[in-house]
Amino acid sequence: MINWVYFNKLYRTKFQAGCLAKRLEHDGWIYGLDELREVEIYRSRRGKYGVRFIL
Repeated sequence: MINWVYFNKLYRTKFQAGCLAKRLEHDGWIYGLDELREVEIYRSRRGKYGVRFIL
């Protein structure tokens, strides 16, 4: 079973969420994440954007 891990902040623009997603891909070790299988930007029901990933 694959479980997504959601980053705890939502952003107003897709660009802002995209910047965080790229940072997670490149600097995941800062957050204690050694290997991220997949990083994805999603849109919440209220229209804001967030980042989720699979370890």
